[in-house]
Amino acid sequence: MTTITWIGLGHMGAPMSANLVSAGHEVRGFDLSEAAMATAREGGVQTFDTVHEALEGAEVVITMLPKGEHSRAVYPGKDGVLALAPKDALLIDSSTIDVATAEDLHRAAHDADFAFVDAPVSGGISGAAAGTLTFMIGGEEEPARRAAEVAAPMAGRVVHTGAAGTGQAAKIVNNMMLFICLEACSEGSVLADRLGLDPKVFWEIASVSSSNSWALQTWYPVPGMTESAAANNNFDATFSAALATKDIGLALAAGEQTGVNLPAAELVAQRFQQLVADGLADKDCSLIAKYAAPDGTIPGWDPEKD
Repeated sequence: MTTITWIGLGHMGAPMSANLVSAGHEVRGFDLSEAAMATAREGGVQTFDTVHEALEGAEVVITMLPKGEHSRAVYPGKDGVLALAPKDALLIDSSTIDVATAEDLHRAAHDADFAFVDAPVSGGISGAAAGTLTFMIGGEEEPARRAAEVAAPMAGRVVHTGAAGTGQAAKIVNNMMLFICLEACSEGSVLADRLGLDPKVFWEIASVSSSNSWALQTWYPVPGMTESAAANNNFDATFSAALATKDIGLALAAGEQTGVNLPAAELVAQRFQQLVADGLADKDCSLIAKYAAPDGTIPGWDPEKD
């Protein structure tokens, strides 16, 4: 049994930490949201009122926070992880943040004599619950090996991507491609509907044809096609428009830094930003499908229910 402290018990953190409990580990958790901690307690996580209390006796510390500035805030300072965690603890940041912030955290952890890896994940809430996530681990070989062992109960696959920050780089590019595929599914689902195709028949054709993708299998924006789609629940968020806007922004920033042209990503960013502007930041990012419809009306979406 390993004593693991988990900071950030949100939609992903709660089921992931529960899988660690099921694997026999002691998991000590902290989140600013009492509702998030209550959900984590249902999965067997012991929760605490302060980061300091949660870090007591930690052999591994996992952070999973919404934004880079949150990661920058939780590690440094007299009340941060680097000051309060046991010095032999392995630090794993599974947030999705920019590469520069990840590299800064690596340097700060190294200067404080901690082993640290950036280890974002892919697979969504359904993958978090099922323990089938893909972990992308950036950092030195030995900490990466240790992190892979910790991740095993939560993962379908663990990949050591290379040096510090490369886990985040892989996640940023992967998410960008996912969002572009989601835009394709959104446009395709609406066009198929307007052409009079039976949605189930078309989805089954696409699932075994050249347009198949993870987005089609998991987030297809039509109710009744796949169990994990937000369209089944009036587009209540499995991955919110606000988070998607943040993540696609990371890709666009990386494109600017490297001189890479990303016109498809720019289009998707505009779609997500429109959801936010329309007051739908907390709805699922797959609701961008409504912008493909001339009247904004799509199956599964009833704005009057909110």
